[in-house]
Amino acid sequence: MSDLFVHEEIAEASTLPSRFYKDPSVFDQVREKIFARSWQFIGDTDLVKVPGTVHPFTLLEGFLDEPMVLTRDMDDKIHLLSNVCTHRGMQVAEGSSNERFLRCRYHGRRFGLDGCFQHMPEFDGVCGFPTKADNLASVAFGTWSKLMFASVNPLASLETVLAPVLDRVGWLPLDQFFPDPSRGREYMVRANWALYVDNYLEGFHIPFIHAALNEALDYGNYSTHPFEWGNLQLAVSKGGEAVFDLPKSSIDYGQKISAYYYWLFPNIMLNFYPWGLSVNVVRPLAPDLTKISFIPYVWDASKLGQGAGGDLDRVEREDEAVVELVQRGVRSRFYDKGRYSVAREQNVHQFHRLIAASLSR
Repeated sequence: MSDLFVHEEIAEASTLPSRFYKDPSVFDQVREKIFARSWQFIGDTDLVKVPGTVHPFTLLEGFLDEPMVLTRDMDDKIHLLSNVCTHRGMQVAEGSSNERFLRCRYHGRRFGLDGCFQHMPEFDGVCGFPTKADNLASVAFGTWSKLMFASVNPLASLETVLAPVLDRVGWLPLDQFFPDPSRGREYMVRANWALYVDNYLEGFHIPFIHAALNEALDYGNYSTHPFEWGNLQLAVSKGGEAVFDLPKSSIDYGQKISAYYYWLFPNIMLNFYPWGLSVNVVRPLAPDLTKISFIPYVWDASKLGQGAGGDLDRVEREDEAVVELVQRGVRSRFYDKGRYSVAREQNVHQFHRLIAASLSR
């Protein structure tokens, strides 16, 4: 995109052009140049809790659509592998199970739980067989406590991406957080994925759109903290309820923190509340259609329903209504670019700069 330039100085900069949010060819570039190079949340280590567990899944179904399989081998080591047989492309694992090896049922090719080729019937006489190319491809993955992330071809290490998050909230005992699927939600938003992220990344709209949330937060002390591959929105409570009991080692000790809103480029939100964590995954489906998944992990159930993390469904519906109207607006022949608020839209500016840099690679 020759017109995709965002000035490094926010006071000089204009936003992404409107066609970024509606052009199918741009949408295709985003898939390969941004999402295939990023880290994606894939669940937690309980998906493969015991040796022999096999768990196939699709990475960002509907967009990247990459078949993968998690395994835990007999030495208790977790592997993330391509779930595509190196013979003729059949998917190897077809359902969660407990196995001692992986076997493609198309022609019987067998692999260890580490992805290494083991056996292939009727292959006598094939020259130079097998080679490393006959192993299932290993996929980059990593963990933060029990949370798991994967990438097709990462631009940066997971340690680099997560380091600023751990520096600030690494004291949280994630191993004590437990998934609560009953509180999980999925939403379909009739808008471009990046418009949804734009909206998430600024608290500027809170007093205008989220009346109940605005009553819980101290908007005057709402602050943003960018880092290399993401940013933090730090929410301070107006009152003393539903706030973190911070350890003295915390950089935020003495403040009434009601939420840590972390965003990881391009589409992962880690929203920490006193009750636990909501992992939000933004999944593009079409230039004007996005699926949002809220995946909750509860730490202190007694604090559910309180403060900034009290009514996430209402906040989501309020955001959806606005973002869908913006999608209609960027289709207009009279709109192309806007300017940023220097005081309130630093995170949006950073997001747009990361997009422009990624697409120009």
